[in-house]
Parts: sequence; C-alpha cells; structure tokens
Amino acid sequence: MDLPSTKPYLLRAIWEWCCDNGFTPYIAVQVDSRTRVPREFIRDGQIVLNIGPDASNKLRIGNDFIDFQARFGGVARELSVPVQQVTAIYSRENGAGMAFEIEADAGVPTGEAPEQEHGEVGGDIPEPPRPEGGRPKLQRIK
Repeated sequence: MDLPSTKPYLLRAIWEWCCDNGFTPYIAVQVDSRTRVPREFIRDGQIVLNIGPDASNKLRIGNDFIDFQARFGGVARELSVPVQQVTAIYSRENGAGMAFEIEADAGVPTGEAPEQEHGEVGGDIPEPPRPEGGRPKLQRIK
C-alpha cells in the first residue's frame, strides 16, 4: 500500500512556523510544464517565490498543488505550483527550512528545459540572497 506523501504536510508546517515567527517563507521550484508562474522570472529552470501573507493572496497549499495570487511589477497573477516540483521551503531571514528531492519521473524530461525568457527579477517578490553555489543555505529547524 502506497502512503500519501508527507511533503505537502511539511510545506504547510514550515510555512506556518515561518509566519508564526515573523519570517518570510520562500519556496524554490523546479519548473515543469504544469508549473504556472511568470516565465520571465525563471532562472536555469527554477523560480523562487515569496509565499508569505504579505506577498500572496488566496494561498492554498494543497496535497497536489500550491495555488495563490501574487503581484509582479504591480500586476496580480494567478500562480500554480505542483507540490512535487518544490525543491525547498525556507525563511528568507535565516535560511532555516527544508530541502526536497524531485522524483526521477517528475518534472521536465531529461535533456529538455522549459522555455525561458530573460529579464530583471523585480516586482514585489525579490530574489533572496544566495550563497556561492547558487542554492539557499538551509538550516535544521529545532
């Protein structure tokens, strides 16, 4: 018997922990064909999104998708991210959070990258500072 994934439960728990402690929750997402985000903010097949209460509206972290509204350049957009494609959730302020591996059969097939547009990251969702190596430094939550 296959048990349901714990990932959506962990995402909801860390989101709540961030908000309860005054931190800003960010998610890192490996973009695939099911991911509905502004394409101009995708970098190297990934996007980092602020899902805090001040940056998102109508946030729903479901078992299969994270759906919400966010403003980019002052324009409200509808976003939908497959839970399966989330690679990390963490606090912008201290990097505390959790990283996840993407299942081998999930996402974009090997050798193919989603179409990307290049532009300046802007709007109301800033790119968090990244350490050398390009990935956020995650810390164990105590």
